[in-house]
Amino acid sequence: MAETADAVLHDGTTIAVSIHGDGPPLLLPASLATHPPAEAETLRQWGGDPDLGPNLVNGLESSNRVIVADYEGHRMAHPAPDTLTPENVAADFLAIADAAGAEGFAYYGYSWLALSGLQLAIRTDRLRALAIGGFPPLDGPYTSMLAVTRAAHAAAAQPADPDLPAVAPEPGDWDSAAIQTSVAQTRQFVTLYEALQDFDDSAAVLPPGLPRLAFAGAADRIDYAPRWGGVQVLIGEPLAAHKEALIKAGWDVEILPGLDHLAAMNSSVVLPILTGWLRKVGWVK
Repeated sequence: MAETADAVLHDGTTIAVSIHGDGPPLLLPASLATHPPAEAETLRQWGGDPDLGPNLVNGLESSNRVIVADYEGHRMAHPAPDTLTPENVAADFLAIADAAGAEGFAYYGYSWLALSGLQLAIRTDRLRALAIGGFPPLDGPYTSMLAVTRAAHAAAAQPADPDLPAVAPEPGDWDSAAIQTSVAQTRQFVTLYEALQDFDDSAAVLPPGLPRLAFAGAADRIDYAPRWGGVQVLIGEPLAAHKEALIKAGWDVEILPGLDHLAAMNSSVVLPILTGWLRKVGWVK
């Protein structure tokens, strides 16, 4: 039976926290919600893993005390349009750790939750291990992601055309995907990436000796059409290009051949990487 707790975040909203297993604490921002069968099948067609959160917990709770909070889901339900800054995101994760009674803890996040983990690491001495996927710790796409989020924010502000038929895009056809988020939801990510425009990841100072892992699919790149900002978001290429420099700086780095952004976040990919690495750095019971 999982333990439960509540954490009060920087904006005064309360997020549910569940704690699974026993061992060194591992903070996991993930959803444990189940998807209806049709929705789950759509996620699979797009390359996603509808059971990602439960699968990660099931695979980690035998070796770690897994602290789970659906931070992304919470922010979609309770947007922080003007205050989702790196400092506040880091404060939110520390509040989640506090609610679980974890003074020192490891962290795993993917995509924007990976960059959030990096921001957490440079703001606290409580982190004992950092694992990030789907976002490079060096030469991160902060500028291109600002363009994408600004485009999404602008599109969310436009009323839907009632004369256009609702046609589901083919899996993988990102350009045809419709904006299904609100102005407040998209604005919070504009706020986040605006705050990161002056962040120099080459000069980021992490706690000395902090075990750190970065992985990404070698094919993790998206070329966005003009309606999405007309930019490239490169994840796998910069991680591969800076692999040796990152290793010299203390990172463990894995490049996953042939995998794109969604494929590389599947539990079948992540679990072997994460469990093996946690054993390597000694953050297991």
